Amino acid sequence: MSRPLNFLHLTTFYPPYHFGGDAVQLYRLSRALADSGHHVDVVHCVDAYHLLHPGEPPVAYAEHPNVARHELRSGLGSLSPLLTQQTGRPLLKRKTIDEVLRMRPYDVIHFHNISLLGPEILSVRPAQGQPVKIYTTHEHWLICPTHVLWKFNRGPCDAPDCLRCTLHAKRPPQAWRYTGLLDRMAKHVDQFVAPSRFTARMHADRGFSRPVEHLPNFIDRVDDEWRSPAPRPQEAPYFLFVGRLELIKGLQTLIALWDRVPKYDLLVAGTGTYELQLRAMAAGNPRVKFLGPLAERELGALYVHAMACIVPSITYETFGMASVEAFARKTPVVVRDLGGLPEVVRDSGGGFVYRTDEELLEALRQFADSPALRTEMGEKGYGAFVQWWCREAHLRAYFDYLERGAERKYGQVPWRM
Repeated sequence: MSRPLNFLHLTTFYPPYHFGGDAVQLYRLSRALADSGHHVDVVHCVDAYHLLHPGEPPVAYAEHPNVARHELRSGLGSLSPLLTQQTGRPLLKRKTIDEVLRMRPYDVIHFHNISLLGPEILSVRPAQGQPVKIYTTHEHWLICPTHVLWKFNRGPCDAPDCLRCTLHAKRPPQAWRYTGLLDRMAKHVDQFVAPSRFTARMHADRGFSRPVEHLPNFIDRVDDEWRSPAPRPQEAPYFLFVGRLELIKGLQTLIALWDRVPKYDLLVAGTGTYELQLRAMAAGNPRVKFLGPLAERELGALYVHAMACIVPSITYETFGMASVEAFARKTPVVVRDLGGLPEVVRDSGGGFVYRTDEELLEALRQFADSPALRTEMGEKGYGAFVQWWCREAHLRAYFDYLERGAERKYGQVPWRM
């Protein structure tokens, strides 16, 4: 019988101060652990958020009584994350982090997106306790200075050329990446995990020094949304895109084709730095409709009533959370054959994988012509979701990794003593 555990999560972004799926996944995990009776502390950098977004977050998130957020803010504002980016060390954040480490005997220290906390953060230890340390590769930052393996702003990275690519992306080069600092700090982590098998392999292929195992992402079950669905968002049938509006997410490839998808709208949920360009591309097609940023609870009906969810990313996604969000509502998906995206479709049978525009259009035609096919694939996706990608399945696998890590490190599981 184990006791309630103390968890410390360290990350750059956390809701509401965030931009994408890595932070939302940590938010889900924190709430899942807190609902199970554990205490969760989350350290995140508000200065880093404001470096990229000067205003307040557009979407609010509910707080949990067992989850304590610790915001990293300095009087020097954006200088703090810039110093960390250059040195690999949390220089102006150290005091707050050390205060949190003294608060309680942590059993688990979990690292997420630490790009603007720096690799030195991997060496932290609490003042008390016997922690297991785990790192989730929500993105490719460990092997890519620009995080997303998007080379020269032209396409997926086929081979490393990091210095030139960093300069092309107009980011300051990081000298610490050539000093061995990351390899030294990585030795302080007991287990690295990746959301997809593809991402685990990519870290090995690009020379990351530690083994990376597979632990997929999850969402909570939302069975009420398909059992008693909210009203349709519109009468006309539609396909759905959910995600950040950035070049690498590939929405522009759908807009360019949508004149060839008769009778069906394309609803777009999300916001991002490429939004104005995307809206301009779609200006001549009234069947492409932008809905803006939506909270997760507002997405349910959009997924439930969609013909399918399309995930057209043109670079290496580490997982593809929109697919699992669709499966949880018994909605099938169509994904590009790139990165981690195809895994959930091929593992589940819950949709189509495409490589060319013609393959994408054929997949959409099949859903349009056969409601029975949509239902069949939606059911397969849902079955796989319950087996692998729901909260209960994730927590079982997560605690298995933690306990195996504790056995290797201490010869026993301290919280079972």
